[in-house]
Amino acid sequence: MPDAAPATALSDAPHADATVLDNAPWHALTGPHARFAIGGDLVRRYPEDVAPFVAVRTWDDPGVWDALIDLVGPGTEIGLSGYDGGLPAGWELVGQGAGVQLVETDALQPRPDAEAVLLGESDVPEMLAIVERNQPGPFRPRTYELGRYVGFRREGRLVAMAGERLHPEGWTEISAVAVDADHRRQGLASRLVLDVAFHIQQRGDRALLHAAATNVNAITAYERLGFALRRRNTFSAVRTPGS
Repeated sequence: MPDAAPATALSDAPHADATVLDNAPWHALTGPHARFAIGGDLVRRYPEDVAPFVAVRTWDDPGVWDALIDLVGPGTEIGLSGYDGGLPAGWELVGQGAGVQLVETDALQPRPDAEAVLLGESDVPEMLAIVERNQPGPFRPRTYELGRYVGFRREGRLVAMAGERLHPEGWTEISAVAVDADHRRQGLASRLVLDVAFHIQQRGDRALLHAAATNVNAITAYERLGFALRRRNTFSAVRTPGS
């Protein structure tokens, strides 16, 4: 795993209790999300209709690559977080990008939003549609099962959404923050993030976020709300050997 980047000068992120965030997918799938886990003591994944994440306990074990093939099968494209080394023979790098991890600080002032409506199974078609329109990141038909999802409706239409995804012990990730283009610049995303963060804190957890490093506007908005950079990360899409 690459070393965590220092926090930004804008604010100081809490680090002392955050070591599980160095490998958030693994600690989610061996912790609060263990009921979703497929795999063993070296590699695990979520069901395909829940989330696309594959988690690795450690990259130092030479058996990790064979374990990944056994888990997902040959010729399969998977996403890897936190690995930026070389690939074994036969593996293909499909794509790679830089990301950031942000965590709440004492400056965050979460609050519930009375207008936010809970979203569930009956809302999945609309949730998938708003994700398709806005591309906030992976969202599958059963992703809503990972945590609490809320949104705003206008004239009955879902126009903004956010919710909970990865859940390593003591932390919950805010994800799927999406606002339709014709409803942006109204503060809807910030309201939803603060609502989700409020309910995370009510459970005794702390909130975190992930974003593409190129999404400067979103990162700036999150920092203004009271989040701070904890680490930089590499996200890679790779294909296992075989066909």
